[in-house]
Amino acid sequence: MALTGIQILKMLPKKNCGECGIPTCLAFAMKVAAGQIEIEKCPYVSDEAKATIGEASAPPIRTIKIGAGDSIFTTGGETCMFRHEKRFENATGIAVLVGTDMSDADIDGRIRRFKELRYERVGVLMKARLIAVKDSDGDQGKFLALVKKVLAGADDAGLILMSGKAENLAEGAKVCGERKPLLYGATTDTAAAMAAMAKEAGCPLGIRGANLDDTIEISEKLLAAGLKDLVLDTGARTMKAALENNVVTRRSAIKAKFKPVGFPSISFPCEMTDDPLMEAMIASVLIAKYAGIVVLSDLQGDILFPLLLEQLNIFTDPQRPMVVQEDIYSVNGPAENSPVLITCNFSLTYFIVSGEIEGSKVPSWLLIKDTEGLSVLTAWAAGKFGADMIAQFIKKSGIMDKVKHRELIIPGYLASIKGELEEELPEWTITIGPREAGHLPAFLKEWKPAA
Repeated sequence: MALTGIQILKMLPKKNCGECGIPTCLAFAMKVAAGQIEIEKCPYVSDEAKATIGEASAPPIRTIKIGAGDSIFTTGGETCMFRHEKRFENATGIAVLVGTDMSDADIDGRIRRFKELRYERVGVLMKARLIAVKDSDGDQGKFLALVKKVLAGADDAGLILMSGKAENLAEGAKVCGERKPLLYGATTDTAAAMAAMAKEAGCPLGIRGANLDDTIEISEKLLAAGLKDLVLDTGARTMKAALENNVVTRRSAIKAKFKPVGFPSISFPCEMTDDPLMEAMIASVLIAKYAGIVVLSDLQGDILFPLLLEQLNIFTDPQRPMVVQEDIYSVNGPAENSPVLITCNFSLTYFIVSGEIEGSKVPSWLLIKDTEGLSVLTAWAAGKFGADMIAQFIKKSGIMDKVKHRELIIPGYLASIKGELEEELPEWTITIGPREAGHLPAFLKEWKPAA
């Protein structure tokens, strides 16, 4: 049974040290109870309390980590059926498949595309996160050589090692070292050997069930053997079956707290069709409905980008606006006579405005005021982007040390605060910029500092 924040607080040291990143133990306890932070973040909690709280406050879908360091991939940790109920925690991992039965050219092409196909949108780097290395013929030497090739060619990839032989996976895990891979996949016949191997390697283990019932039976065996980090493949190889199984397992884990299915899933669109577009469509459905990892046969820009965009939309926290840091941003290498513009810190606003300034080729200073992620008019209406607050920001920002002139360009939609802002900043000339960011290039090319 889940513990309340007060119950968790009673087991904490109550130092209010803030070393966990939360100012008080009470606030930390409330976040642990809500599943927003892990108890391990407290450096002073006892091992006994950690075990008790960790078990009681663990999300119904266990959190699984693949890889190491800055490139670690996290899946699972989910607590709800629908995003609007709370939020989805960890985005579906997109993997590309390479196998020992492929030519060197095919393998090199997949690794190259894994490294090259990366996109930045509203400050977020979107990319495939995983490479699945398949032991197609049971030859340990070929398998280990391929694992080494992937490790060398994609240093930020999380690895999924796929083999029917426990000894091959064990050796593959040794080659990976600290970059802990997902070891796939345990079947009814190999569950005992795979469990022993995964325990020794200290890696998460993937289950390869023949169907949903078989997957549950294997999961129960592995749980009884003491394994905690599992990833489920229910054996579905059609979109309909995979979707149904994902929904059933998610609902059973969250609503019924059925532990054998309380793990992230892995799906293989690459094994459901030979048509790349159909594969992408299947992947898009499974990303939307609960797949922890989807494995694709290859990566192509026109297929990968829409999947990454879908992933970004679904796994962005709807309760927390995307923001950029309050600061002075230099665009196109500005100098002391370059224009100074100001806007809010809503990510979409920032990237649209900065993109138009960059496209204009006019060196400019862009001031970003913290408006808690609200857009310009919403922030103004909420009292977070008024003349007094803008004036305070201008005075403390340091922009006056960077420019000789005293002219500030404000968004066209804030024309009504021009007079108030001139009263707050009497030494500054307030210029009303265009209402639409698309008009900034022409505006900036004609701009000259006020005499």
